[in-house]
Amino acid sequence: IFIDLRDRYGVTQVVFTEEDDQLHEKAEQLRSEYVIGIKGKVISRGEGNINPNLPTGEVEIEASDLVIYSEAETTPFEIKDDIKTNEDVRLKYRYLDLRRPEVQERMMLRSKFYQSVRSFYHNLDFAEVETPVLMRSTPEGARDYLVPSRVNAGKFFALPQSPQTYKQLLMVSGYDRYFQIVKCFRDEDLRADRQPEFTQIDVEMSFVDEEDVYAHHEELMKKIFKETVGYEVETPFPRMTYEDAMNTYGSDKPDIRFGLEFADFSEIVKDAEFKVFSGTVKNGGGVVGITVPGQGEMGRGAIDRLTDRVKVETGAGGLIYIKMQE
Repeated sequence: IFIDLRDRYGVTQVVFTEEDDQLHEKAEQLRSEYVIGIKGKVISRGEGNINPNLPTGEVEIEASDLVIYSEAETTPFEIKDDIKTNEDVRLKYRYLDLRRPEVQERMMLRSKFYQSVRSFYHNLDFAEVETPVLMRSTPEGARDYLVPSRVNAGKFFALPQSPQTYKQLLMVSGYDRYFQIVKCFRDEDLRADRQPEFTQIDVEMSFVDEEDVYAHHEELMKKIFKETVGYEVETPFPRMTYEDAMNTYGSDKPDIRFGLEFADFSEIVKDAEFKVFSGTVKNGGGVVGITVPGQGEMGRGAIDRLTDRVKVETGAGGLIYIKMQE
């Protein structure tokens, strides 16, 4: 009998031979997700049985003892990575979903991230200070979560949208370098870039300038990426002004890997007979375009679909295009 023994550290194959009838019979009771303990001897799998997809693929455990700590009913979904289970089901049984190797890797990556951040700040003599969670409501970018006070009837605490007030008090109090990994709360609708509860690295420093802040966070990111995913980040980071970002990418947070940068045609078309162009430039606007290599043979149907998308997503009147095939 062969089984895969799994914990958050990985998977190891266990073999129960027929030499011990009692142990072999007990192993026949095992089902998926049973919690068990194994005693045995680590042996080589042999040349023809090596599994190159596992870190432990060259060995297996020849069991000499088996303890069944807890049995398990049939799970609502298989505990593996490539499952097609509805997200609602996975969240309902989150304690099972957290057993999947993919999810465990993310959790451990997050743990390594925290360790890297704390190591960075402690080495720079930052004070890690926990600030209160129940506080007075202060003006922020969203609505507060309110917590009614039992002691003071009719009054409420607010959950912090950020520790801004407290970290400024720490600066005044002489704690010139502060950080914490902190929970923040914002009462707003759940979207891809909006969370009612989120975690942030909160930092404050006294007597520093803009360049100090840039250099500080570049080194932080360099350390985090190297220690968590083994990626070497080059510093200093490239910089661009807000104006350059908007003129080149049309976004104040551009993904510079995108490649389809805007080209400004305003100077070329300012005197054109085509009033859509010349009139726009005359009224203080600009005319920009993008070059899409290899799309000179794009059909009218595909262009119409792009036009409809632009109308819906940006409110523009349409697309003006030129196709070049040579």
